[in-house]
Amino acid sequence: MDKSKVKSLVKKVLIGLLVVLIVIQFIHPTPNANATISDKDITKLYTVPDSVQQILNKACYDCHSNNTRYPWYSKIQPVAWWLNDHITEGKRELNFSEFGSRPLAKQAKKLKKCAKEMEEGEMPLDSYTWIHKDAVLTPAEKQMLMTWFQTLSAQIAAVAPPLPPNPEKK
Repeated sequence: MDKSKVKSLVKKVLIGLLVVLIVIQFIHPTPNANATISDKDITKLYTVPDSVQQILNKACYDCHSNNTRYPWYSKIQPVAWWLNDHITEGKRELNFSEFGSRPLAKQAKKLKKCAKEMEEGEMPLDSYTWIHKDAVLTPAEKQMLMTWFQTLSAQIAAVAPPLPPNPEKK
């Protein structure tokens, strides 16, 4: 293949990529935005101190609730798809807006897991805190949130009927 054909092919590929990038800018996932607070929201079911609520708002709710604060770059594709996937996965794992839809024993277990993940430095995710500097928690904030998770978990576990055994887990 001579140089002119290679140049022509490269030019066509680049133009094709540019067209694709432009077209995908018009395809956006449904935003994770809900102004109403569900009756199953953790704040409707349990006492959440203001100090804890502030931490949840700044470090957890974008991925773990039904209301995400979107940054400017969320309007650019394919970033919006990546963010949507991240939010969907976060909500699948834990959704504070729908927390009460879980059986009590599972609520207790999930809160205990939250405390453990925070203690191990797994939450909030590094990929989130790199961009959202306000979500970086101080040691005191981490301790406050972990203590609240553990305390609420114990309170719920004390009144929760046990979960039926799962035959798939061994």
